[in-house]
Amino acid sequence: MATIKDIAGQAGVSVATVSRVLNYDSSISVADETRRKIFEAAENLNYTKHMKNTKGKGRPKKIALVHWYSESKELEDLYYLSIRMGVEKYVQDKKIELVRVFEGQDLPQDLEVDGIVAIGKFSESQRQALADVSRNLVFVDSDQTREGYDSVVVDFVQGVHEVLNYFIEKGITEIGMISGQESVKGSEHYLTDLRTETFTTYMRQRDLYRPEWVYTSEFSVDAGYDLMTRLIKENVTLPKALFVANDAIAIGCLRALQENKIEVPKEISLVGFNDISLAKYVYPTLSTVRVNTEAMGEIAVATLIEVIEKEYAVSRKITILTEFIKRDSSL
Repeated sequence: MATIKDIAGQAGVSVATVSRVLNYDSSISVADETRRKIFEAAENLNYTKHMKNTKGKGRPKKIALVHWYSESKELEDLYYLSIRMGVEKYVQDKKIELVRVFEGQDLPQDLEVDGIVAIGKFSESQRQALADVSRNLVFVDSDQTREGYDSVVVDFVQGVHEVLNYFIEKGITEIGMISGQESVKGSEHYLTDLRTETFTTYMRQRDLYRPEWVYTSEFSVDAGYDLMTRLIKENVTLPKALFVANDAIAIGCLRALQENKIEVPKEISLVGFNDISLAKYVYPTLSTVRVNTEAMGEIAVATLIEVIEKEYAVSRKITILTEFIKRDSSL
């Protein structure tokens, strides 16, 4: 079966150009001769997927949910699980057919869908593979607006600032951070984490940044436990407060603090991020930054339906605001 890459080779243009022309992307400007070559190549190669991808209202929709996590890894990160639940709730309510593709599962070459919701972070080659299936793409938790795709993201800057302002208003300036890092498949480089970047900028601007109190590993309970244990062992003086990049890490931190008989929040205040369901059941209950992850999934599908049924000349970024939830782990 011919692919967009085959058409690009025969027409002498880029894969991205082929994808956008065959999907009748009105925002792209190409010469009529180039457009003719692309459609001619598609016809010669018996490529017909673009004929089935036209926009239409009122008919049943079929979309794909592509996840950058495997099913097992998703269970360790309730943030992404909740986003997926939001997607599935919306499609069920709207009677939309859903195809699920998790990390480690190959994207079917003959997959025919009206559009795709992509959850997580993706490399350029992965983005292109998705666009080869359907130009109707919405990304969740990854800003791809510069690449021409609608995106649903979290306002991490607002959330981090609210926590740090809270600490400083309480008279706490000795603040550390325990964070996580991620990379896309096939890359040796870690992605920039906006929470860590925002924390670093905020603290440096106030001459409060202490690199010896900043630790980074994975976004997991085990990583949180290990990093907190290291921070305790490697520092004579401990911070009075810790901002933690997600709740899973924070739960691991709580365990390490308790094992070392360090009282929370009396000796160290602790604030996580995401407000997963477990946050209010640990001891002490976890202060955290709430992200309405289920709404992110619902909004992503609603946005995708708009993309399928309407023509937009520009890509859109939908930013989800956060809410600081104060519980017993912070003063």
